[in-house]
Amino acid sequence: MADALAFAQYMTLRSADGATRYYFQNYWINEDAPSKDGSIIYGFMPFAFSGILVTKSGDNQPATLAFPNNELSRGWAETAVQSVWMADVQTVIVDPDSKQNYTVLSEYVGQIVAGAWDETTLQLEMASVLDAVGADVPRKRLTRQLVGNLPLTSRIRLS
Repeated sequence: MADALAFAQYMTLRSADGATRYYFQNYWINEDAPSKDGSIIYGFMPFAFSGILVTKSGDNQPATLAFPNNELSRGWAETAVQSVWMADVQTVIVDPDSKQNYTVLSEYVGQIVAGAWDETTLQLEMASVLDAVGADVPRKRLTRQLVGNLPLTSRIRLS
């Protein structure tokens, strides 16, 4: 790895049926970046990811995605809110010398539940998978891939 490392995020947005997918990264400006195995190409889109809190009892906290308010992002963002798309955001440490050489620090999977915008910014609010299930958000489904091993301290209602 290079002497200088940086933080970045890699994000996948997908429709409920998985047919529509967008792949974005926010580090390699005006460039594409491949996944570690080269199977996915993440295009550049400036975005901010915030609001996540990871605790011993699970994340279970809402998060926010912010994008520039432009024609490119408005088209799919409106659909994402109306159709409660899923977002998977990985926070990574990248090696500036190698696009495929990054280390995943955390991963947040959430369902888009609200949106807001002003003249310059478009924001999408996400509920974590556990919050989405508790709120009876449509198309809920807990899988090990989405939430990992559930902590023993969580209160989960199974039906």
